[in-house]
Amino acid sequence: MPVALPPELEQFIQNQVTSGKYASVDEVFLAGIKLLEERERLYQGRFEELRSEIMVGVEEANRGELLEVETVINRLQEKLQQRRIQSEQ
Repeated sequence: MPVALPPELEQFIQNQVTSGKYASVDEVFLAGIKLLEERERLYQGRFEELRSEIMVGVEEANRGELLEVETVINRLQEKLQQRRIQSEQ
């Protein structure tokens, strides 16, 4: 499959091979594709998790179980902080 790349990406790939990080251009492409595949898998998993959380919220709202805006914001900030800590580990 022929691939047309901008010169700066061609140079980057060549540098990866020349530096010895990868044995061939094919290995560089495979590594990049594997990273993309993993990112997509993580994105899809997170998307499904968010969809599930939204549905829980919709069901709670339908039952009249609503929260104050401040409570929601505080919970979101706590979750964001937890994710930041996890990503730093």
